[in-house]
Amino acid sequence: MTSFLRILAASACLSVAFSATPGSAAGSGQCLVDDPTGTPLNVRSAPNGTILTTLANGTAVEVVDEMKVGTKRWFFVARQGERLGWIFGAYVVCKQAGDAREAAPSQPAEQR
Repeated sequence: MTSFLRILAASACLSVAFSATPGSAAGSGQCLVDDPTGTPLNVRSAPNGTILTTLANGTAVEVVDEMKVGTKRWFFVARQGERLGWIFGAYVVCKQAGDAREAAPSQPAEQR
C-alpha cells in the first residue's frame, strides 16, 4: 500500500509541474514567432524534447495547446492547419481579444 501512495503522490506532483495554464494563449487566433536571438525557433516533440523543425521570425502560427513546465510556458502550435509541435512560449507574440495593436516580430539584438 505504501508503494501505491508514493506513486500516487509522484503522479500528483507531475501533474502540477506539467499543467496547462487556464486563460492562456491557446485559441487566441494568430500568433507570430518572435525570437529575439535572430535564429530560427526550434519546434519540439515535447517541451525540451527533440527538435522536429524550425520556424523563422514573423511566421504566423496558431496556439493549439499550452503547458507550463516549472516556470516556463510552452505552446503546441499549428500552421495552416498542420500541427507542428511545441515551441517556447516566451518567443511568441499573440494578439489578444480586444487588442487593436498589431503584433510585429522583434529584431535580433545586434540589429536594434
